[in-house]
Amino acid sequence: MTTRVWDYLAEYENERAEILEAVDTVFRSGQLVLGSSVRGFEEEFAAYHGAAHCVGVDNGTNAVKLGLQALDVGPGDEVITVSNTAAPTVIAVHSTGATPVFVDVREDDFLMDTAQVAAAITSRTKCLLPVHLYGQCVDMAPLRELAAEHGLSILEDCAQAHGARHGDAIAGTMGDAAAFSFYPTKVLGAYGDGGAVLTSTDEVEAKLRQLRYYGMEKQYYTVSTPAHNSRLDEVHAEILRRKLTRLDAYTAGRRAVAERYAEGLGDTGLTLPATVPGNEHVYYVYVVRHPRRDDIIEALKAYGIQLNISYPWPVHTMSGFAHLGYGPDDFPVTGKLAGEIFSLPMYPALQADRQEKVISAVCEVLAAL
Repeated sequence: MTTRVWDYLAEYENERAEILEAVDTVFRSGQLVLGSSVRGFEEEFAAYHGAAHCVGVDNGTNAVKLGLQALDVGPGDEVITVSNTAAPTVIAVHSTGATPVFVDVREDDFLMDTAQVAAAITSRTKCLLPVHLYGQCVDMAPLRELAAEHGLSILEDCAQAHGARHGDAIAGTMGDAAAFSFYPTKVLGAYGDGGAVLTSTDEVEAKLRQLRYYGMEKQYYTVSTPAHNSRLDEVHAEILRRKLTRLDAYTAGRRAVAERYAEGLGDTGLTLPATVPGNEHVYYVYVVRHPRRDDIIEALKAYGIQLNISYPWPVHTMSGFAHLGYGPDDFPVTGKLAGEIFSLPMYPALQADRQEKVISAVCEVLAAL
């Protein structure tokens, strides 16, 4: 039996009745677009975070894009972020007309090196875009200080950090707004695409609601700011409402999987994930490091284990962003990680016996290197 890095089928079997009930609830509601399911999810997701507002959108990429636009980021502006992230983070910046500016990440936890941000700020800098990567939070205190000093806004990319915490703060509540993805693999995932933006600023919320609906002030009313259709689907919203009640259980399940990996792989030569002091990691993915990463992945295929690399190509090295003018060696930590990191299977429904087979296989492969 093949073991994949992520699999939803066991979870679906456990929750099938409730998911089908959610679909039926929407189909019987009489309103299939921007109805009570979207409104209900927005209220409940905001309440979970202690935020004033949540605006549901169609995917995580547009959550970042609309979040930036609602913070008045546009052509001529610069947004500081990282290259060690999923390309959609940077694509969203580009789609606003702004220019992404990169800083390197830290080698121990792969998160934005906030000590490099001050030197990257110019007169064109408008927004800081930290990525809460792999399931834990960037240290936001120095970013908030820089934002206050230079009059910048902060948009948190929380696509991989649902429920993660730093101290008393939960991811998504430490900036001016925060973008979430509900792609199926996420800690809180729908059964298709979905996203949302959190904010506690009324003006930002009002802009977001216009931007996700063609730029209209009201439905089928006048367009004040031309925009696209970026609405969250009612079916996904209703499913997410049900799954939101299990979010803490999902993160507990992920931490249990991470603990088993730490116990089984602690003395193998793999570099295991490091949790930043004060962080509560939710392990969206379980990313390890080894200088012979490619050999390990290839050898594990014989055991029926399919792994993933997040991310093998830093965004600044992609041909689509060559116009930014970065060289392949401009961010040495990011570059080094790209050749060493890979993800082991991680999802709450991963059974202990299947995980033990993964651990055993990894140990055998490492011993044979």
